[in-house]
Amino acid sequence: IFRSELETLSQRWQSGRLLNLGCAHGPDFLPFKDSFQLFGVDFSREMLRQGQNYADKFSFSPVLIAADITRLPFAAETFDRAISVAAYHHLNRNGVTTSLGELRRVLKPGGEAFITVWNRWQSRFCRRGKETMVPWRTGNEILQRYYYLFTYPELERLVKNAGFQILSSFPEKSYRWPLKYFSRNICLLVKKE
Repeated sequence: IFRSELETLSQRWQSGRLLNLGCAHGPDFLPFKDSFQLFGVDFSREMLRQGQNYADKFSFSPVLIAADITRLPFAAETFDRAISVAAYHHLNRNGVTTSLGELRRVLKPGGEAFITVWNRWQSRFCRRGKETMVPWRTGNEILQRYYYLFTYPELERLVKNAGFQILSSFPEKSYRWPLKYFSRNICLLVKKE
Protein backbone atom coordinates (compact mmCIF):
# COMPACT_ATOMS: atom_id res chain seq x y z
CA ILE A 1 0.00 0.00 0.00
CA PHE A 2 2.92 2.41 0.59
CA ARG A 3 4.98 1.52 -2.49
CA SER A 4 4.54 4.96 -4.05
CA GLU A 5 5.46 6.77 -0.81
CA LEU A 6 8.54 4.59 -0.31
CA GLU A 7 9.71 5.10 -3.90
CA THR A 8 9.38 8.87 -3.43
CA LEU A 9 11.44 8.61 -0.22
CA SER A 10 14.17 6.56 -1.90
CA GLN A 11 14.56 9.39 -4.44
CA ARG A 12 14.51 12.04 -1.71
CA TRP A 13 17.01 10.23 0.49
CA GLN A 14 19.17 8.73 -2.32
CA SER A 15 21.57 6.70 -0.16
CA GLY A 16 22.78 5.93 3.35
CA ARG A 17 22.14 3.50 6.18
CA LEU A 18 18.42 2.72 6.45
CA LEU A 19 16.69 1.03 9.39
CA ASN A 20 13.33 -0.71 8.83
CA LEU A 21 11.49 -0.99 12.18
CA GLY A 22 9.09 -3.93 12.20
CA CYS A 23 10.37 -5.06 8.81
CA ALA A 24 8.20 -8.22 8.66
CA HIS A 25 8.91 -10.22 5.49
CA GLY A 26 10.74 -7.35 3.79
CA PRO A 27 8.74 -5.82 0.91
CA ASP A 28 9.27 -2.26 2.16
CA PHE A 29 13.00 -2.63 1.48
CA LEU A 30 12.52 -2.91 -2.30
CA PRO A 31 12.62 0.80 -3.26
CA PHE A 32 15.84 1.19 -1.25
CA LYS A 33 17.66 -2.01 -2.23
CA ASP A 34 20.07 -0.55 -4.79
CA SER A 35 21.37 2.55 -3.01
CA PHE A 36 21.15 1.92 0.73
CA GLN A 37 22.75 -0.25 3.39
CA LEU A 38 19.66 -2.00 4.75
CA PHE A 39 18.95 -3.07 8.32
CA GLY A 40 15.71 -4.54 9.58
CA VAL A 41 14.39 -5.43 13.01
CA ASP A 42 11.34 -7.49 13.87
CA PHE A 43 10.45 -9.42 17.02
CA SER A 44 9.28 -12.41 14.94
CA ARG A 45 12.05 -14.78 13.89
CA GLU A 46 9.63 -16.36 11.41
CA MET A 47 9.06 -12.97 9.74
CA LEU A 48 12.82 -12.47 9.57
CA ARG A 49 13.24 -15.91 7.98
CA GLN A 50 10.64 -14.98 5.38
CA GLY A 51 12.37 -11.62 4.98
CA GLN A 52 15.66 -13.33 4.16
CA ASN A 53 13.90 -15.48 1.56
CA TYR A 54 12.30 -12.35 0.10
CA ALA A 55 15.67 -10.59 -0.04
CA ASP A 56 17.24 -13.60 -1.76
CA LYS A 57 14.42 -13.64 -4.32
CA PHE A 58 14.91 -9.95 -5.16
CA SER A 59 18.73 -9.94 -4.90
CA PHE A 60 19.48 -7.70 -1.96
CA SER A 61 21.20 -8.31 1.37
CA PRO A 62 19.70 -6.63 4.43
CA VAL A 63 21.04 -7.21 7.92
CA LEU A 64 18.03 -8.70 9.73
CA ILE A 65 17.94 -8.77 13.53
CA ALA A 66 15.40 -10.19 15.97
CA ALA A 67 14.74 -7.31 18.35
CA ASP A 68 12.04 -5.31 20.08
CA ILE A 69 11.65 -1.81 18.63
CA THR A 70 11.43 -0.44 22.17
CA ARG A 71 15.02 -1.63 22.81
CA LEU A 72 17.07 -1.30 19.63
CA PRO A 73 20.43 -3.11 19.62
CA PHE A 74 22.33 -0.30 17.87
CA ALA A 75 24.68 2.45 18.98
CA ALA A 76 23.48 6.03 19.05
CA GLU A 77 23.51 7.90 15.73
CA THR A 78 23.93 4.77 13.58
CA PHE A 79 21.36 5.44 10.82
CA ASP A 80 20.75 8.18 8.26
CA ARG A 81 17.13 7.20 7.61
CA ALA A 82 14.42 4.94 9.01
CA ILE A 83 11.03 3.59 8.04
CA SER A 84 8.34 2.12 10.25
CA VAL A 85 5.41 0.87 8.20
CA ALA A 86 2.47 -0.37 10.28
CA ALA A 87 4.53 -1.27 13.35
CA TYR A 88 3.91 1.37 16.03
CA HIS A 89 0.17 0.69 16.17
CA HIS A 90 0.95 -2.77 17.61
CA LEU A 91 2.42 -1.12 20.74
CA ASN A 92 0.54 0.50 23.60
CA ARG A 93 1.01 4.23 24.11
CA ASN A 94 3.94 3.80 26.53
CA GLY A 95 5.60 1.42 24.07
CA VAL A 96 5.21 3.96 21.28
CA THR A 97 6.74 6.70 23.42
CA THR A 98 9.69 4.45 24.29
CA SER A 99 10.13 3.30 20.69
CA LEU A 100 10.10 6.86 19.34
CA GLY A 101 12.84 7.69 21.85
CA GLU A 102 14.84 4.73 20.57
CA LEU A 103 14.30 5.83 16.98
CA ARG A 104 15.59 9.30 17.82
CA ARG A 105 18.59 7.81 19.62
CA VAL A 106 19.72 5.66 16.67
CA LEU A 107 19.18 8.33 13.98
CA LYS A 108 22.03 10.66 13.12
CA PRO A 109 21.47 14.40 13.60
CA GLY A 110 19.23 15.59 10.77
CA GLY A 111 18.15 12.00 10.08
CA GLU A 112 14.67 11.46 8.70
CA ALA A 113 12.07 8.77 9.30
CA PHE A 114 8.82 7.73 7.64
CA ILE A 115 6.16 6.42 10.03
CA THR A 116 2.75 4.92 9.27
CA VAL A 117 0.01 3.79 11.67
CA TRP A 118 -3.67 2.96 11.39
CA ASN A 119 -6.03 5.89 11.88
CA ARG A 120 -8.62 5.63 14.64
CA TRP A 121 -11.17 7.52 12.54
CA GLN A 122 -11.09 5.29 9.47
CA SER A 123 -14.53 3.83 8.80
CA ARG A 124 -13.52 0.36 9.98
CA PHE A 125 -12.66 1.54 13.51
CA CYS A 126 -14.54 4.77 14.19
CA ARG A 127 -16.93 3.03 16.61
CA ARG A 128 -14.20 1.25 18.57
CA GLY A 129 -12.01 2.50 21.36
CA LYS A 130 -8.37 3.54 20.99
CA GLU A 131 -7.20 0.04 21.87
CA THR A 132 -8.73 -2.90 20.05
CA MET A 133 -8.14 -6.49 19.00
CA VAL A 134 -8.43 -7.28 15.29
CA PRO A 135 -8.81 -10.83 13.91
CA TRP A 136 -6.00 -11.99 11.65
CA ARG A 137 -6.09 -15.26 9.74
CA THR A 138 -2.97 -17.37 9.45
CA GLY A 139 -3.55 -20.71 7.79
CA ASN A 140 -6.53 -22.34 9.51
CA GLU A 141 -6.07 -20.27 12.65
CA ILE A 142 -7.57 -16.89 13.54
CA LEU A 143 -5.43 -14.83 15.90
CA GLN A 144 -6.37 -11.63 17.70
CA ARG A 145 -3.84 -8.84 17.13
CA TYR A 146 -3.58 -5.78 19.37
CA TYR A 147 -3.90 -2.32 17.81
CA TYR A 148 -3.52 1.10 19.36
CA LEU A 149 -5.46 3.42 17.06
CA PHE A 150 -4.07 6.92 16.61
CA THR A 151 -5.50 10.25 15.59
CA TYR A 152 -3.41 12.74 13.63
CA PRO A 153 -3.08 15.19 16.57
CA GLU A 154 -2.10 12.46 19.04
CA LEU A 155 0.61 10.94 16.83
CA GLU A 156 1.95 14.37 15.89
CA ARG A 157 2.16 15.34 19.58
CA LEU A 158 3.99 12.11 20.51
CA VAL A 159 6.49 12.59 17.70
CA LYS A 160 7.18 16.21 18.64
CA ASN A 161 7.56 15.27 22.31
CA ALA A 162 10.14 12.66 21.27
CA GLY A 163 12.28 15.41 19.70
CA PHE A 164 11.29 15.23 16.05
CA GLN A 165 10.28 17.96 13.66
CA ILE A 166 7.30 17.01 11.49
CA LEU A 167 8.14 17.65 7.85
CA SER A 168 4.85 16.29 6.54
CA SER A 169 1.66 14.70 7.88
CA PHE A 170 -0.57 13.07 5.28
CA PRO A 171 -2.82 10.12 4.36
CA GLU A 172 -1.68 7.30 2.09
CA LYS A 173 -1.62 8.33 -1.58
CA SER A 174 -4.46 5.95 -2.46
CA TYR A 175 -6.84 7.89 -0.15
CA ARG A 176 -9.23 10.02 -2.22
CA TRP A 177 -11.43 11.84 0.28
CA PRO A 178 -10.98 15.60 0.81
CA LEU A 179 -10.45 15.33 4.61
CA LYS A 180 -7.31 13.47 5.67
CA TYR A 181 -8.70 12.85 9.15
CA PHE A 182 -10.72 9.83 7.96
CA SER A 183 -7.94 8.14 5.98
CA ARG A 184 -7.09 4.51 6.63
CA ASN A 185 -3.51 5.35 7.56
CA ILE A 186 -1.62 8.25 9.07
CA CYS A 187 1.76 8.92 7.47
CA LEU A 188 4.44 11.17 8.93
CA LEU A 189 7.79 12.24 7.56
CA VAL A 190 9.87 13.45 10.50
CA LYS A 191 13.36 14.78 11.11
CA LYS A 192 15.55 14.43 14.18
CA GLU A 193 16.05 17.89 15.68
